[in-house]
Amino acid sequence: MDNNKRAEVLIQAMPYIQKNSGQTIVVKYGGNAMLNEELKNAVMSDIVLMQLVGINVVLVHGGGPEINAMLEKTGKKSEFKNGLRVTDKETIDIVQQVLAGKVNKSLVQHLTLSGGRAIGLCGLDGKMLTAKKLEGEDDLGFVGEIDKVNPLIIMDSIKNGYIPVISTIAGGRNGEVYNINADLAAAKIAAKLGAKKLILMTDVRGLLRDVHNEYSLISTVNVSDVPLLKKEGIIKGGMIPKIDCCVEAVRSGVKRAHILDGRMKHSILLELFSDEGIGTMLY
Repeated sequence: MDNNKRAEVLIQAMPYIQKNSGQTIVVKYGGNAMLNEELKNAVMSDIVLMQLVGINVVLVHGGGPEINAMLEKTGKKSEFKNGLRVTDKETIDIVQQVLAGKVNKSLVQHLTLSGGRAIGLCGLDGKMLTAKKLEGEDDLGFVGEIDKVNPLIIMDSIKNGYIPVISTIAGGRNGEVYNINADLAAAKIAAKLGAKKLILMTDVRGLLRDVHNEYSLISTVNVSDVPLLKKEGIIKGGMIPKIDCCVEAVRSGVKRAHILDGRMKHSILLELFSDEGIGTMLY
């Protein structure tokens, strides 16, 4: 890229930088972008750049593949019901070790090596996430739903110049530890912080009108249209919980929610700082 082209890119990004500077953006990180080292480095660079231009970034992460690998090492088989991990007492101990330990601190280190300032947190810190057992037809064990978000420790971290990196385990009222779906946790945290945007990174381009045609991307969706899109079968399968998280966030005060393709390098920057955008935005 020659110098003139670089200048054009910066000029195009300038109004978007001005619009987002000083705002809070919550990014939920997972999927292939978390497994591929090249994509991970790109995401970390994107987040550091966002911080450098004045955006308050909060990174919420999952870690399903790493949990599966650790369970396999201990001889336990991963079991899922309706997309949620069945979590007995032994499994929640492993979930806590992997998410709040290995994965969380690895992401903090990546951000630091990319030039950022980051601090690793989990839902147990400062009573950030309080949860109760998720009730349903199936008993999932220590899988929880969030009762309350206490944003104080997140806000203190941002105020002191750090990117909070949050693993989604939560404390129960009687000392239990619960595994929380990372998309749901990110939506709740974004709403409580009054975030301008929630970004969910996933392994598809966004919401597709035809799942077999990647060029059928629906760029924008009004949350009031979601029931019809579900009825028409456009929102289905694994996209349902992601869309539901976005709808909850928007209806709770988050201005925009985005579903982005984590397989594309620098997808966050392309969505935030370019004219075109690349994913699906709910408003």
